[in-house]
Amino acid sequence: MKRSALVLLVVSLVVVSALTASSVGARRSAAPVQVVLWHGFTAYEAKAINSAVAEYDKSQSRVHVTAQFYGNADYALQKVLTAIAGGTYPDIAYLYGSWAANIAKSPKTLDLTKLVQDPSFRYDDIWPAARAVGNVDGKIVGVPALIDNLALVYNKKLFRRAGIPFPTAKWTWSDFESAAKKLTIPSKKQFGWAYVNDASEDTVWRYWALLWQAGGNILTPDGKRAAFDSPAGLKALTLLQQMAVKDRSVYLDSGNDQYAPLFNSGHIAMLYTGPWDLGSFPNVDYGVQILPGDLNHQTISGPDNWVLFNNGAQRSAAAWDFMKWFLSTKQHMALALATGQLPIRRSELKLPQYKQYVKKYKGIGTFVANLGNAKKSRPTIEKYPRISDVVGQAVQAVLLGKAQPQQALDNAAQQVDAILRTP
Repeated sequence: MKRSALVLLVVSLVVVSALTASSVGARRSAAPVQVVLWHGFTAYEAKAINSAVAEYDKSQSRVHVTAQFYGNADYALQKVLTAIAGGTYPDIAYLYGSWAANIAKSPKTLDLTKLVQDPSFRYDDIWPAARAVGNVDGKIVGVPALIDNLALVYNKKLFRRAGIPFPTAKWTWSDFESAAKKLTIPSKKQFGWAYVNDASEDTVWRYWALLWQAGGNILTPDGKRAAFDSPAGLKALTLLQQMAVKDRSVYLDSGNDQYAPLFNSGHIAMLYTGPWDLGSFPNVDYGVQILPGDLNHQTISGPDNWVLFNNGAQRSAAAWDFMKWFLSTKQHMALALATGQLPIRRSELKLPQYKQYVKKYKGIGTFVANLGNAKKSRPTIEKYPRISDVVGQAVQAVLLGKAQPQQALDNAAQQVDAILRTP
């Protein structure tokens, strides 16, 4: 080869190498896809989410997630809808499960049906109650952000003092009512049980658990009529009337969450509550048991969703990439260990960290096992909030002694049927 040709070849190779290096450098220095996540958590839960986001951002350079606090979660739906109308909405938002049907109407809400079917996501590993809340007419609009359930939390000291054996998994409504009567001491302002009676969803979802335990349903299978005005519904509401009005063994909380400090101070013996309240009882030697049963021991779960929004194909794909990572078995167990939230996947129970988790949070293991008793979910329809309002007022009226159970159910069913008939 002639020297001039050799020199030309070397120069060409240098140029090609430089161009290749420049191209690789450009790809490496390309700005990551920006993803915005909205949540309503504060304190340790916000810290745990921020920590997880930072870990994800550090693990790769393709996507950068920014977690933002949007304020009180009770108003999140309106904030998200307002943001969508204004054209500056997040890629991911934490929304209550009861809003799934409402947010499904927005054309900006991503349909996740095909994405969750990806075998690597292992959708079937997630508890059924959590999956159900994100399903609106066969379309998946949300993946689980949080799952919980109601169980019986009781004060061991008060049970010992009254000479009553601790609740068991075989307890019936009769066992429960009898214990509540014995644990009620008016002179000490001590109540056997507490019930939130502000007519809100907090009032209603405790009633739904009783309805299901008696074999009832909220709506007919076609979703067109009320089904709670039934022998099962009457039996459940009559139990509440018996305990609150006749036995006077129930502390009726007006919605100010006074039941937690009263339980902590020994003035309430039993609660139907969830894992979110356990940290509020530092002064109580408490136990946790599944709910007393009638025909079964069903509980109610209150799953919430992560909902994804369409900000373009690139950002949507990046948001889902983060969700897959964030909701993986290992990562969610880390979140549960940091916050006390329940595992959303069955596989989390097989991790070594699960033993540390149940040791760290007293009684949490019962709540995890109780997820198996969450057989049914509230209807994922737009009109559910209005249905809840009607039923909440009916239950409140009975608990206050202002209405009889059958009368309250009949009136509520008529109103709900009218709501369901309205386009």
